[in-house]
Amino acid sequence: MLLAGETWKRSGKSAKNASQRLVADRSHVDCGNIVGVKRIVFALLLSAILVAAASAQQSHTAEPARVYLGFDRNNYPGDENLKTLRQTFSFTGYWLNHPPSARTNTWAGRRRTLESAGFGFLVLFNGRLYAELKSVTHATRLGQSDAQAAAAAARREGFPRGTIIFLDQEQGGRMLPEQRAYIYAWMDAVTASGFRAGVYCSGISAAKEGGEDIVTAEDIRRNAGGRKIAFWVSNDACPPSPGCAFPKRPPSPAESGIDFAGIWQFAQSPERKDAAAGCPANYNADGNCYPPGIDPATHLHIDVDTAASPDPSQGRAR
Repeated sequence: MLLAGETWKRSGKSAKNASQRLVADRSHVDCGNIVGVKRIVFALLLSAILVAAASAQQSHTAEPARVYLGFDRNNYPGDENLKTLRQTFSFTGYWLNHPPSARTNTWAGRRRTLESAGFGFLVLFNGRLYAELKSVTHATRLGQSDAQAAAAAARREGFPRGTIIFLDQEQGGRMLPEQRAYIYAWMDAVTASGFRAGVYCSGISAAKEGGEDIVTAEDIRRNAGGRKIAFWVSNDACPPSPGCAFPKRPPSPAESGIDFAGIWQFAQSPERKDAAAGCPANYNADGNCYPPGIDPATHLHIDVDTAASPDPSQGRAR
């Protein structure tokens, strides 16, 4: 027989045990909920990361670097042809002095007209031939004075500071000491005048033209002594050139075979039979390359270029 006090004590123990069990059950439920929430959050984060990575990869695959077509020629094409040319080309060559074999410069004073028509620029200065250089000392002086003339012409035409001016180096192969002295003196003086220096030169081994196995662009770069030079290379051999073609997706300058080239001239007028012998039959019957929409009877033949910028010289007004 239990006494009243014992009944109270046992009843109190039972209540305490029940309370402890209830707390334990609640703790178990709370811990389970927390673990479940953590798992859901982790799954959502992992899913977001995978989606972002897939989107980035798809974006990288779907958006290749843009490449632009341009043209260059010795004579100005005429105001009446600019609208037609702009339908195909984003930029044009622009001479600061007389082009090779020319007595006058028909491009002078045309910068604003071309920019208004939507063109970017490849700004060119016709350099000296080896026969004019005489000696290293004389070549250095000529390079400096020609650079000053180039800078003065660029300012006169309205090209902004920082515009890249390309020195037209027509003769290829290994550069002789006099040629190197002229080229680098010209570049240093152009840079000192507030512009940037570039060079137009061959991107083909001279061995293909019966000379030494030297690529002019590589030779100039190798001996540049750390100078920052923009390279516009010529390689009209097929392959890699597509010949006189105007593809909607132009080849990149690196496809010229010179991976550091910023601009690639892949077709010339007239077609050079020695270099371009393997090209498709897409030059005109007279051997020249004519742009779309231009009647060959006008003799408005061109050289064709490709670049990663619609304004390779960065010569548009800023």
